[in-house]
Amino acid sequence: MVFFFTISTSFAQTISTASLLKEMIDRDKIAHYPTNDFRLKQHSSYNRASKTPKDKTGWFANSDFTAPNTKEGPNNRFIRTELNEKGEKEWVLMEHLAPGALVRVWMPVKEIEDITVRFYLDGEKTPRIETNLYNFFNGDGEIPYPFAHKSLMSSVSFFPIPYAKSCKITVSKKPFFFQYTFREYTDKADIKTFELSDIKNNQSLIKEVGEQLLQPTNVTKGTKKTMRTTLAKKEEKSLDLPKGNAAIRTLKLKLGDYASDPEVTRKIILKIEFDGKQTVWTPIGDFFGTGIGLHPYQGWDHTVAEDGTLSCRWVMPYQQSANISIQNLSDNDVDVNLEAVIGGWKWNKQSMYFHAGWRGQYPVATRPRIDWNYVTLKGRGVYVGDALTIMNPVENWWGEGDEKIWVDGEDFPSLFGTGTEDYYAYSWGGKMTDFYEHPFHAQVRSHLFDKLHRKPKENYADRNTSGYSTELRNRALDVMPFGKSLQLDMEVWAGKICDMGYGVGVYWYGDANTTTNSMTDEKEVLNVPPLPSTLKK
Repeated sequence: MVFFFTISTSFAQTISTASLLKEMIDRDKIAHYPTNDFRLKQHSSYNRASKTPKDKTGWFANSDFTAPNTKEGPNNRFIRTELNEKGEKEWVLMEHLAPGALVRVWMPVKEIEDITVRFYLDGEKTPRIETNLYNFFNGDGEIPYPFAHKSLMSSVSFFPIPYAKSCKITVSKKPFFFQYTFREYTDKADIKTFELSDIKNNQSLIKEVGEQLLQPTNVTKGTKKTMRTTLAKKEEKSLDLPKGNAAIRTLKLKLGDYASDPEVTRKIILKIEFDGKQTVWTPIGDFFGTGIGLHPYQGWDHTVAEDGTLSCRWVMPYQQSANISIQNLSDNDVDVNLEAVIGGWKWNKQSMYFHAGWRGQYPVATRPRIDWNYVTLKGRGVYVGDALTIMNPVENWWGEGDEKIWVDGEDFPSLFGTGTEDYYAYSWGGKMTDFYEHPFHAQVRSHLFDKLHRKPKENYADRNTSGYSTELRNRALDVMPFGKSLQLDMEVWAGKICDMGYGVGVYWYGDANTTTNSMTDEKEVLNVPPLPSTLKK
């Protein structure tokens, strides 16, 4: 079904491979509601028994794959099979009959090495792309790293493939798990359909964008505002920013000693007000994606350095005024070093305010199965990322739950996933407890491991996922605009009956009157889930 949207009269440029590559690193553009309006959608191998939340059994069905050795039937996870022009059998994984752009692909390594993938664009009988599936999406084929790459046991691609009329993607063998995420534009969008030669013809641009993704820099030019202080127990201090049209370009924060209390990243709250309205209220660990404790990593929008410096590069515009506050909810004095770089901004009707919210809950029972709500938004805006921190008290795998994302009051989620770890771009989470990082996603901590404490190769098959895990996903081309509402739920689907701890930081842009169900919950912030006794020092 094609969804039609209200669009701006000042329509944007032609959408092409090159324009989308430029958009991928355009920090100002993400702070504007898109003039070329679109909705993000996904075709995946989710279990087709999931039809309505009223049917609790079907809604939480979890065979999110098509096993190669099973018979084909009405509950297959692909769209259909058909014969191509050469008489070869193909399995159709995605078929989108509207203008759009493929912006994210996730597939696990298992079962895909010897499969051919074909892209049929704009109704053509001959595929514009016909290549090895595994290599194409893991950075070893036509699409270079970091646009396509290997994460933990998965191949993931963020390289844009636009099309003016339609896109059909097939594979030469029965598929396993998969997610194909794409933009659906209005019929008025001016789109230049992808050609394989676009990769060769845009080599300099691809190199430039790739280098920026891997080596993002904090803005240093502009008005620098700092606050260096010590916060006593339960104390809060604020920093006023320059008046008038402006935007925070870089935000950096460094605290005192983490070693004595790793929970300080949960108990120190970042607050930001823009034009008299508080739009950010988040524990710093969830805002900067480090979870509980200091866990270094490098992302496109965040950096956690080994010396404890937390950096954020979201552009945060305002019209008249802004201030930043740091609140200490811990029982100890905390040294704070805050720095914000403020640059220019020209506010227009597409400009939006940056928001960051938090929700935490402990305990979360794993039975009966539920959808745990990250956030529900009402109004106009664009969802741009989240960081999930889990406390799992048992060794068994905790993350089989699928994301379910509802946009603008639809009857069924536009995006229905295949597992929590798949949403965060890796797979086989029952044993993939090692650290990994990428500009748009990361596992910054899992079980005992992070960037400074890697999982030993001799223990790589160990399936112990107890303790804290922090998963991060920041969005660029796969941002999610919404005109009326957005609801993001994640299934709580763990293998064992137990009580888990959930905490999530969510990031989005929105109009001044767009609302959220995220609350300022000091009581839950201090309700830090205890580590299993086997992991306590």
